[in-house]
Amino acid sequence: MRKIKFYPGIICHIYNRGADKRNIFNCEADMWRFLQGMYLFNDEKSSFGVLHQIEKENNGKINFNLLTDFINNNKKDRNPLVKVIADCLMPNHFHLILQEIQEGGLSSFMHKLGTGYSNYFNKKYKRSGVLFEGPYKAVEIKNDLYLTHLLVYINILNPGQLMESELKEKGVQNINKVFEFAKKYSFSTNLDYLGLRNSIVIDKGILGEIFDTPEKYENFARESLLSKNYSIAESFAFEN
Repeated sequence: MRKIKFYPGIICHIYNRGADKRNIFNCEADMWRFLQGMYLFNDEKSSFGVLHQIEKENNGKINFNLLTDFINNNKKDRNPLVKVIADCLMPNHFHLILQEIQEGGLSSFMHKLGTGYSNYFNKKYKRSGVLFEGPYKAVEIKNDLYLTHLLVYINILNPGQLMESELKEKGVQNINKVFEFAKKYSFSTNLDYLGLRNSIVIDKGILGEIFDTPEKYENFARESLLSKNYSIAESFAFEN
């Protein structure tokens, strides 16, 4: 049984990885599919089958432009379950910062997301069995200090490890180099907080108030990397 009790308003760091540390994303198309699920499943109404419908109508193809067109052509009232404040997808794991909106919303969202993506992955790669290591991990975020440094850890340090595998252990030696690499990585919310993208998936919530300009976010992120304050958040996560 999960120790943490979710309630409307709670903000949590949610993370999970592949069974035996195996990849859960084999290509960018898999990552886009996961992100599309994060939007469609974040609704009180069930969204199972919607992605399949879009694929069927577009010769098996799906991307965010097609998803946006589908949404615009099929207007309906949305009742989001959670705020997706931040995310980062890596080859064998993911990190999310979620705030529950509706009672039971966080659990419902994660169930739909995990089930939907696992079904997609197993069908695509003709496999069976569990995809993830186990139930997702959840840590309640109780203060802004942890929340803000966690954002830097998720948005910049995680993608940076694709460039330098020992980045966490050795620390950031060249902040500009890491920043430029993270700017080119599409699968974290770094671009959204830098004002370079406005994803339909994301609702920055309280972090949008704390970092109300891209400059505030970038200055804070650079200082966090320089001082290694991201370790405040790192201590709660798993080894990749």
